[in-house]
Amino acid sequence: MPKLKREESSPRATDFVESLDRGLRLLKVFGESTAPMSLSEIARAADLPRATARRILFTLQHGGYVSGDGKLFALTPQVLTLAASYLRSSQVVSVLQPVLDQVASEAQEISSLAVLDGDDVVFIARGSPARVFSAGIDIGYRLPAFCTSVGRAMLGKYDDPELAKRLTAMRREALTPQTVTDAKRLVATIAADRSQGYSLVDREAEPHFRSISVPVRRYDDAIVAAINMGAHVDRVSKEQMIKRFLPLLARGAEQVKSQLL
Repeated sequence: MPKLKREESSPRATDFVESLDRGLRLLKVFGESTAPMSLSEIARAADLPRATARRILFTLQHGGYVSGDGKLFALTPQVLTLAASYLRSSQVVSVLQPVLDQVASEAQEISSLAVLDGDDVVFIARGSPARVFSAGIDIGYRLPAFCTSVGRAMLGKYDDPELAKRLTAMRREALTPQTVTDAKRLVATIAADRSQGYSLVDREAEPHFRSISVPVRRYDDAIVAAINMGAHVDRVSKEQMIKRFLPLLARGAEQVKSQLL
């Protein structure tokens, strides 16, 4: 009988591919500028030697991910295939997209789906009513988890000791005058949100915006995402959010629970 090859249980230091890590880091710096960047600007932003950045850029250019004339470089639409691969392969997106569309249609407001990524939340899908064309948060947009309703809804998956540990380690900078940054106060707020089943954040992430979110749970009750709706403070009150939006979000999250593995 042939001897079976033993699978590695965890990665080793020698498994780390530094060149790939540098290439991904370099790709990210393009998001910091709306104009083509020079080699020197890219190397400085990625904290890489100029020669290293040059080799990586030409490799990415060969693969079709970067365009350049030798002096200025920019991303190409080919980069979108990487994001599209994630969205197509994400069960959360495929299951929740119909829910987002339904909720948005019933409320006549934009609905969004977000997941945790480290200390941030990343918005990965949205639903829009027919009358709304461009408002709302774009897919791929990131915000700190501690001061957003989707972030607090998902952070509720941790028990209080683990939550306190994570919040203490997080970078908690105030984004508005209303942003709560005190770790102990945040633990109490998130614990209360966990008990009531939703989170409502009022002008903490953006100065004139409030939002309400509910956690999305999979079949075993584990929180895997959060869905939300938000509006300008002059247009929708906190009471209206709870009365109008919360039932729709809660119903949508509950109806997909058995479909998420």
